[in-house]
Amino acid sequence: MDYSSLPNDPDHPVGTSPWQSSPQPNHQDFGPSEPGGAPSSPLAKHSASHTDSSPQQSEDGSGHDGLDIRQGRTQDISTPAEESGPQVAPDRARGPPANGAGVQEQQRYQHPHYPQQNRYQSGTPYQQQNQQQSRSTIPSRYHTGARTNQRQNLPQYKLQAKITGLERTGRKDPVLRFDVHTNLPKFRTTQFRDVGRTHSEFAKLADHLISANPEAFVPALPPSLTSAGVGTAEDEARVKASMQRWLNYVCGNDVLMRDEEMVFFVESDSGYSPVIRMKQPATGVRRKVIKQFAPPPDDTPELHDARPIVKQFYLGTMETGQKVDRVVKCRRALGLAESDLGVKLGQMHVQETHPGLASAYRKLGKIIQTTGDYHAAQGTAEATTLGDPLNYHSSDAFIVKETLTNRHILLRDLISAQQATRSKLAAADRLKASSSVRREKVDEAISALDEARSHETYLGNKTQRVTANLLHEKRRWFPRTAADLRTSIREYVLREIEAERRTLAILESVRPDVRNIDASGGLSRL
Repeated sequence: MDYSSLPNDPDHPVGTSPWQSSPQPNHQDFGPSEPGGAPSSPLAKHSASHTDSSPQQSEDGSGHDGLDIRQGRTQDISTPAEESGPQVAPDRARGPPANGAGVQEQQRYQHPHYPQQNRYQSGTPYQQQNQQQSRSTIPSRYHTGARTNQRQNLPQYKLQAKITGLERTGRKDPVLRFDVHTNLPKFRTTQFRDVGRTHSEFAKLADHLISANPEAFVPALPPSLTSAGVGTAEDEARVKASMQRWLNYVCGNDVLMRDEEMVFFVESDSGYSPVIRMKQPATGVRRKVIKQFAPPPDDTPELHDARPIVKQFYLGTMETGQKVDRVVKCRRALGLAESDLGVKLGQMHVQETHPGLASAYRKLGKIIQTTGDYHAAQGTAEATTLGDPLNYHSSDAFIVKETLTNRHILLRDLISAQQATRSKLAAADRLKASSSVRREKVDEAISALDEARSHETYLGNKTQRVTANLLHEKRRWFPRTAADLRTSIREYVLREIEAERRTLAILESVRPDVRNIDASGGLSRL
């Protein structure tokens, strides 16, 4: 094809080059030169062949076409002073220009946007490789650190809450006081002082977060009282510490901290009630029926294997907590029985005529009564250090298990949406293949197909988001739960050791009185 016959080709315009006004860098290095010492140019051999045998044809027999192509190129890259037409070929046949002109000429030829350069350039593969390397290094001049700095300068949103007080009136719902500091744009200001919310309002917020955020493991809300006893210093300290941990996790979660209800919970002036009421995807009998079926196909084995483990942990902690409660009841009953025994034993010194034995009855009764009190306190410590954490982790694991169940329900909905889309598409294909088609049926089929596809797309995106977030949540929940349980077991063991040592010390204190019962030394070996 004769390219010179296309003067108005938009891809190869004839006339002044659009690059001639661009600033040319003073770059002298164009890769290694040829052995002859001449600068490597993509059109060097074409220029030489045109000078030596311009009337002759090229090797492929298209000499005139090649001449027209070279002339067209020369016109493309020439300056207004060089647009005199006939002297273009002789000028190029003279050889490479000197110094700056040659550099500019070679830069024009080597420009990555030069049209059809790779098709007609000649030279060894080594030269072509050098030219490709030189082209690949050109865009590196425009790589700056602005984009990296922009990513680093993105605001890091945070929401921090600190429990400052606990107001309790008897066994009524306690009021928790806390301060909030945030830089989230949804809040009216950055600091909120002395915000007061009851424990039941915290429970409403927790229920909403569980229902509205299926992609997050919302921790179970700690109870408003502990086994340490209402009104005790230990009970207040434990309630404040557990609520602080709950707030730290909720406010530190990227998903939960951006929930709309967090703004209403903090900024509400007169109490709090959820503005947006969400429900679980399936409740009651339907949820029980869904759980009876096998889990749907899951392409995330980590989450697929996590639910049975969480369920076993939930059942294990629940059963262990129940057994600990039985031990605590028995321990408290033992304490009461020992206290009663101490009282009865102490009353026996009245009718005892032997002075040493009467003194031993009196002191031993007091020691046994004190031991009973120690055992009752030990039962309370067992319930506080081990029973309460096990019950809490049981409820927390139940929430995690139900969250994973909600993901299975979401997967089932996605599979149903995909089947609905396929059925709508098949109906549209049948309608297209039918001989008599009514316009109303066509519109109805198209709208139904579009609706099914949009619903499938929505469920697919939601499933991907939920799966990705739950993976991160699962990897954080397992270590956090294990660390909390280790801390609870350690505290339980320390309290048990302390209680047993105290009981042993109080029993050791009655040894001299028992020895003094027999003046002849018959009980001296005790």
